[in-house]
Amino acid sequence: MKGAPSGSKENTKGQVTIFVILALVIVVAGVLIYFFYPNIISTSNSLEENPKIYFQNCIEDTLRQNVETLSSQGGSITPGANITYKGEQIEYLCYTNEYYTPCVIQVAPLTSHIESELKNSLVQKVNECFDSMKADYSNKGYEISFKSGEFSVDLLPKKVIIQSNSTLTLSKDSTQKYESFEAVLDNNLYELASISRMIVSWEAVYGGSEPMLFMSYYPKFNIKKNMQSDGTNIYILIDTETGDKFQFASRSLVQPLGVAFS
Repeated sequence: MKGAPSGSKENTKGQVTIFVILALVIVVAGVLIYFFYPNIISTSNSLEENPKIYFQNCIEDTLRQNVETLSSQGGSITPGANITYKGEQIEYLCYTNEYYTPCVIQVAPLTSHIESELKNSLVQKVNECFDSMKADYSNKGYEISFKSGEFSVDLLPKKVIIQSNSTLTLSKDSTQKYESFEAVLDNNLYELASISRMIVSWEAVYGGSEPMLFMSYYPKFNIKKNMQSDGTNIYILIDTETGDKFQFASRSLVQPLGVAFS
């Protein structure tokens, strides 16, 4: 009696090997799910049930958009006196319409002005976030007690922070009270504005500034000065470590076309 073909034996062994591997994969997956799935569920629930994380997630995108808009327009959400540069309205932080005259600072102090602009631009969104928060937790069966409070916007090194002293109390199986809310955006607008303020002071006193001088003191910042045909200088400051940018306009100590200083 002839034996089975060798090829058939090899196919059988190959199939057995595949089944063994699949079984091992299923066993390993089961072990991983057993040990890690409860932690995943716990983390998901804690995020869902934490109003402070809810507030951060709700307002973060709007905060980022407003910071970027403000940074590209010289520090104001709606610029006052401005010049259009590459399709963007950039506010004059120092300006004169006269020849041979140093500019007058238009916005001071700059950091406080930016904080105020951001706060005013976020009032509606902050209220919307708390309203949606209350509605969502109410729909989940919580009893809600909410006391609205003031909020502030602060520029700090490498961060923009919203802080609200509103109070939220949630009651279900137990009662939890949240007495403050905070949202943080990683952005170095604080240092960009601080350097811009110094440049503006030079424009007001000396009629101009030299970017290389400032870059020698602040080497991680790239500072460009682009002169326009009407004598306006567009300053563009970039934090080379983070990519954050701030730009503004200044018109100071301008001479008529065709006339040179002696």
